[in-house]
Amino acid sequence: MSIRVCLVDDQTLVRHGIRGLLDIPGDIEVVAEASDGAEGVAAVAEHAPDVVLLDLRMPRHDGLWALDELRTRGLDVPVLVLTTFDDDELVLRALRAGARGYLLKDVTLEQLVGAVRTLADGGTLISPAITERLLRAVRESPAPPDDDVPIQQLSERELEVLRLLAGGYANREIAQVLFLAEGTVKNHVSSVLGKLGTRDRTRAVLRALHHGLLDPPHGPEDTR
Repeated sequence: MSIRVCLVDDQTLVRHGIRGLLDIPGDIEVVAEASDGAEGVAAVAEHAPDVVLLDLRMPRHDGLWALDELRTRGLDVPVLVLTTFDDDELVLRALRAGARGYLLKDVTLEQLVGAVRTLADGGTLISPAITERLLRAVRESPAPPDDDVPIQQLSERELEVLRLLAGGYANREIAQVLFLAEGTVKNHVSSVLGKLGTRDRTRAVLRALHHGLLDPPHGPEDTR
């Protein structure tokens, strides 16, 4: 079954280019396009895509607005930020607003397709190219709003799972790496989120980075 994608970018040529590239693998289908955040949110509500590719800098309603609106409306869809803007603070704001991945538009087709598949499979993806700078931005920025929630101590196994979450691994991939059943991994992930006081994987990784619980993460592309 195809991965259904919604493209949100104010540049028509860029959208058409990305659509053409995503047609190549054969397992991804672009089901909707939008030129700003408001159109994007409406498209998500109408078409229920598996993944949203979202630009941040757009006229009228931008990508950050769209992320907030998706959360407000309870539209829980994985969002991959795809932008030309290499701005640490913008990356951090987008991830805290609910984006599950961030790539610059100079990525290869293989990297883009891999990111879409990773998010569709329940994983997260923070490009290793920006990991070190993001780590600095997290540590230097004010604590996130949920930081008054106490962190419970994680077990060694939960820390292993957390490190793989930070690398963008989906549950199935974590199960393969740690030689566990996928159901066991899901239980560990739920426990990690609960102990970190967060609702999703991305916020868990950001909070763990902020509190020094993680070394700079290494994604699947580093080991495959």
